[in-house]
Amino acid sequence: MNARDHWETVYRSTAPEAVSWYQAHLEISLDLIRRAATGLSSSIIDVGGGESTLVDDLIAHGFQNVAVLDISPTALDLTRKRIGSTADRISWIAADVTSMSLPRHSIDIWHDRATFHFLISAEQRAAYVRNLLHCIRPGGNVIIGAFGPEGPERCSGLPVVRYDSEGLQRELGPCFLLMENKEEVHLTPAGSAQQFIYCRFGLEPMRVLRKG
Repeated sequence: MNARDHWETVYRSTAPEAVSWYQAHLEISLDLIRRAATGLSSSIIDVGGGESTLVDDLIAHGFQNVAVLDISPTALDLTRKRIGSTADRISWIAADVTSMSLPRHSIDIWHDRATFHFLISAEQRAAYVRNLLHCIRPGGNVIIGAFGPEGPERCSGLPVVRYDSEGLQRELGPCFLLMENKEEVHLTPAGSAQQFIYCRFGLEPMRVLRKG
């Protein structure tokens, strides 16, 4: 089964509040985004947003330029229905983050909670970083949440890669400067504890120019 079909099956068969990564509010993500934003017009993309409630909170805090990307059209449809009429204010993108095409330097803040750790091959991760570098504006911010070193080895039936901040830094490369990191013990709806780490990176314009 390919990745799209796998996630379509997950979202069609499991209630939003029952998936292991569910949180009523992604407080760490929202806090990092608010600190990274230069204003309410900052362009934000939530990669792997699926049925996440982050988009609800971004709208509630007044952000005006938000996109949600997920490989599962079903997840995006369910979220659109959940938030009602305000869905028209969001850009919805059904795509694989490793093969998508978005306008160059169009994103100020790239947020990803729990997508990157599913990329188990070096080729997938390299494709992700290429698209990230294409989309993010120099001086922009990248926020990634992933399973920490003591997190689970599998999630939703799939293997994952666990990271510390240094590991994420290595994967993103020298164009990105680690600005802050946080740790969270997430309790799943079933009551299991999962270690997450969150890292905020800045894309340094001079390093991009030297690389390019």
